[in-house]
Amino acid sequence: MTTGTLRRTALYRWHAEHSARMTSFAGWEMPVQYADGPLAEHHITRRVAGLFDIDHMVQIEVRGPQAEEYLNHLLTYDITRLKPFRAHYTCLCYADGGVVDDPVVYQLAETAADPKTSYYLLVLNAINGAKGMAWLRAHSGPFDVTLRDVSEEMCMFALQGPYAVQLLDHLTDANLAAVPRFGVVAGTLWGEVPTLFSRTGYTGEDGFEIFLPSEHAWRVWEGILTAGSSMGVKPVGLAARDSLRFEACMPLYGNEIGPHRTPIEAGLKFALSLDKEFIGRDALLKQALEGPAEVLVGFEMCDRSVPRHGHTVQHHGRDVGTVTTGMYAPTIGRYLGMAYVPAELAQVGTEIEIIIHDRPRRARIVPRPFYTPAYRRSN
Repeated sequence: MTTGTLRRTALYRWHAEHSARMTSFAGWEMPVQYADGPLAEHHITRRVAGLFDIDHMVQIEVRGPQAEEYLNHLLTYDITRLKPFRAHYTCLCYADGGVVDDPVVYQLAETAADPKTSYYLLVLNAINGAKGMAWLRAHSGPFDVTLRDVSEEMCMFALQGPYAVQLLDHLTDANLAAVPRFGVVAGTLWGEVPTLFSRTGYTGEDGFEIFLPSEHAWRVWEGILTAGSSMGVKPVGLAARDSLRFEACMPLYGNEIGPHRTPIEAGLKFALSLDKEFIGRDALLKQALEGPAEVLVGFEMCDRSVPRHGHTVQHHGRDVGTVTTGMYAPTIGRYLGMAYVPAELAQVGTEIEIIIHDRPRRARIVPRPFYTPAYRRSN
């Protein structure tokens, strides 16, 4: 839904009726927080489960006899390795290795047992929707493929947290507990609403991102909240989503990655298959072999100060980098940040300074991610 210059998700009216504070984000009017506030929403997600409206994300179906060949020409990850009903984080890159977008690619099928019905789904960042679609179309010419934006007809939510799987498992006929990380399964909610469940997310927690027809958005949203109310499940806005992804050191486009930053500099080698051809591969292979001049690091403040995006990083009084994201990390209880610094300064324990209000404040480089959920610590 579009109103004025800002677009609205199918749940805009629900958010407005439930005391959400709305904000402009990537061309959308989105809930930044609800009545309990972002700190409570952050902790609910870490301790129980939080429900996120992520319907601003852009969903592109890619079909046709050359869909695999086409996507493998564009995506940094080798999707010939992708099994049916699996997903993988990847990047679209410019020729110089800079990032167009960092989508998740899904291999799906109309009929699970029939590979002839297979197709792909790309989920792009909202801020890159138009640019990403233009990039995809610009490079589709030599291939027998069709691209279709299904964002209006399909809605996206995310239920994230240690009890997310348990809760959803009681609402669907799909066996969600058996779905592996980055696995996908089709099922129904309450035996009626056709739903695609993807064991992915942007919080560092276990959980699912779910895709369903937009006409069922309100019913499913309220149904999940009602089913989880006794556990303490709450809706979560963009502010807590940002602090959650930050603690897990997941990149945000425009902060940690973008046209002038490469996946190698950002530490995203798991998204790359440098043994196959794709746009940007030559530049990235060269950088991988020679080593990047700058890399993304995590740091903690030694002085009690709040680092923010854009703050200058110094080493012995010399400007050496820039903070990409910084804030108080609620789960860890410390002021932390991520920044790009010269590779020779990236060792854990290196002391740096962050310029805050024109004053150098002491910090030191620490390992990433800052937070690892219990289900990963036990594996």
